[in-house]
Amino acid sequence: MRRNKRSDGTSPTDEEIDALDAHWRAANYLAVGQIYLMDNPLLRKPLEPEHIKPRLLGHWGTSPGLNLVHTHLNRVVRNRGLDAMCVWGPGHGGPAVLANSWLEGSYSEVYPDVSRDEEGMTRLFRQFSFPGGVPSHVAPETPGSIHEGGELGYSLAHAYGAALDNPDLLVACVIGDGEAETGPLAASWHANKFLDPVHDGAVLPILHLNGYKIANPTVLARLPEAELDELLRGYGHEPLHVTGDDPRQVHRAMAAAMDTALDRIRDVQREARDGGPAERPRWPVIVLRTPKGWTGPAEVDGLPVEGTWRSHQVPLPGVRENAEHRAQLEAWLRSYRPEELFGDDGAPSARVLACVPDGERRLGATPHANGGLLRRDLPVPPLERFAVPVEEPGATRHEPTGVLGDLLEAVMDATADRRDFRLVGPDETASNRLQAVYGASGKAWQEPLLKTDEHLDRHGRVMEILSEHICQGWLEGYLLTGRHGLFSCYEAFVHIVDSMVNQHIKWLRTSRALPWRAPIASLNYLLTSHVWRQDHNGFSHQDPGFVDHVLNKSPEVVRVYLPPDANTLLSVADHALRSRDYVNVIVAGKQPCFDWLSLDEARAHCARGAGVWEWAGTEDGTREPDVVLACAGDVPTQEVLAAASLLRRHLPDLAVRVVNVVDMTRLMPHEEHPHGMTDGEYDALFTTDRPVIFGYHGYPWLVHRLAYRRAGHANLHVRGYKEMGTTTTPFDMVVRNDLDRYRLVMDVIDRVPGLGVRAVGVRQAMADARTRHHSWIREHGTDMPEVADWTWTGSGARRADAP
Repeated sequence: MRRNKRSDGTSPTDEEIDALDAHWRAANYLAVGQIYLMDNPLLRKPLEPEHIKPRLLGHWGTSPGLNLVHTHLNRVVRNRGLDAMCVWGPGHGGPAVLANSWLEGSYSEVYPDVSRDEEGMTRLFRQFSFPGGVPSHVAPETPGSIHEGGELGYSLAHAYGAALDNPDLLVACVIGDGEAETGPLAASWHANKFLDPVHDGAVLPILHLNGYKIANPTVLARLPEAELDELLRGYGHEPLHVTGDDPRQVHRAMAAAMDTALDRIRDVQREARDGGPAERPRWPVIVLRTPKGWTGPAEVDGLPVEGTWRSHQVPLPGVRENAEHRAQLEAWLRSYRPEELFGDDGAPSARVLACVPDGERRLGATPHANGGLLRRDLPVPPLERFAVPVEEPGATRHEPTGVLGDLLEAVMDATADRRDFRLVGPDETASNRLQAVYGASGKAWQEPLLKTDEHLDRHGRVMEILSEHICQGWLEGYLLTGRHGLFSCYEAFVHIVDSMVNQHIKWLRTSRALPWRAPIASLNYLLTSHVWRQDHNGFSHQDPGFVDHVLNKSPEVVRVYLPPDANTLLSVADHALRSRDYVNVIVAGKQPCFDWLSLDEARAHCARGAGVWEWAGTEDGTREPDVVLACAGDVPTQEVLAAASLLRRHLPDLAVRVVNVVDMTRLMPHEEHPHGMTDGEYDALFTTDRPVIFGYHGYPWLVHRLAYRRAGHANLHVRGYKEMGTTTTPFDMVVRNDLDRYRLVMDVIDRVPGLGVRAVGVRQAMADARTRHHSWIREHGTDMPEVADWTWTGSGARRADAP
């Protein structure tokens, strides 16, 4: 076994090793008890079938390693007075993390009925993976956690996100060797190239290699140590190896590795903060190799278990029915010598608790893992400083995200000293027109700088890496530890984090029901470079389906906004940045688009979420409209208003109502979403019996799904994206998907009773315009002048050569 020595040459005494081993054995005992027992927690009598849970659930294989890490983190936190937290990558090892939080007392503080005594131990055991109890994975219910133990791959990105702008925080991160095979985790090793040793905390990765996943060996565990060492050095780390199966030797080696790692971290930070060299430091990583299912049954029914994949979940099955297995379980539990670990009342002994820190330094009690306790309101400046002037609708154009960039620069500037706001994105900040933020902060970067580089900054708070997974992980870790941020991404490629946002939404929904979890800042997405203006990149860049994905999730958590112009984007962003415990999805274009609403009008419209634009329609207030033209999204809004102007010109007697929807959840029934409309509100806006032609930004069936219960649903006709994409002109994108102004006018004529015969000539003119469009773009490569030069005026539309 390789031993790592502390820089000061000291090592734990035999008495300290005994205490560490006692804590570790106690945690192992509690982990086994949670998987198997529902009564007789201290084995005061022989195990009987009624003491065993009827359904055995949980994961034992990783638990001994997690318990070892927790024990040794306790030691260094206590001895060094550290502020620390841990991200448990193998979160399915929930029994271990729950056991340790119960031992240290943090669990009983948030759940007083699970007290640190025999009665509380019984409840701890019984509730685990039991109806009405707690999950088998590390979850929001687990004190000290910020990382859901369901899907694997995100622990290291979360850890780095937690360390950003937390200069005094140590974030340990246990990485399972199964998790290490995932793409997101593999990319996360590069996060050390963005960690600023001056303003950020430190991340200590602990790669736990126990050799197996559920049923197969793991890649990194089978690599020769020298090859793995080279790999980690190539990632920019200094590896410290701890290997073995003898508990006392492993305790000594782990204590030495921890001390060496923390001495190295202390020296790196001290040198950087004293103005030392600006080169990227080589941070330590601990490689811990221990047997899977360590200290568990060596064999079961003649088959090897400890050190194999068979120990991954429940190594002894059928314990209620199988007396031999029950005897093995009792022998296994008694091997930890519980009579030495717990007093007569069931409380942990003083020796077990000798290494446990006090108060908020306990890993289960750190406020950094309950970030809402640390969160401060974000200083968003008044929007009047950034709003674009709108004297009349459609008279001017701006890039909405460019206008938003000015606001984000101001937020960056306002948080320069407190450092609790970050902008993340996959190499797209400038592409998405948010480059104004560089006036307040450059892009984080710790690698060498070249003369040709722009906006790179060793202390920057703009985070760019070409991995949506890492951007998401960074931001989640940042938010969950009490800070604020925004994720800017191309609309089509945000799907890469579909399952990550799933986990975060589940986390928020669960934590909302936990009174001890304080609300955190919302996870805000800005999706731009969207489907309708990816005409230059083509079909591969055209997908508006993230909205559909998010709106399948918990309604109390998700919000989706489609602002149609710059001022409504400002208003929506202001609300999103100030909100808590939501996932806000904002879809907005980066190309110049018409300014429809003044700031005051935008605020009122966003507060409604959906409303009539009276200036755009032809209602006179004396009767119901003949047709409702509805829209959601910037390009659909433009096409609907262009269609309204054509109807105004060609069918002036037609009463047209124009409705714009900013908040997509307004379409849902009030009973299903807090923002949803009552039936009365919906019917007043859309009518119950008039045709509704709806131009929507994304897939049209989403609108039908949201509104299918409404009285007027049979009259609802939605135009949107239907997978007709290519490299073409901007207007051809809407024509290909039948969302163009001419098609919308044809839809009105087809659906308003009696209009088909009266307006046959108008319909024919619209169809001819579409035919002319196809010929024009193939000859000229640009859109027709009547489209490219179209603008809205208060009395209708000004056009170059309209039909």
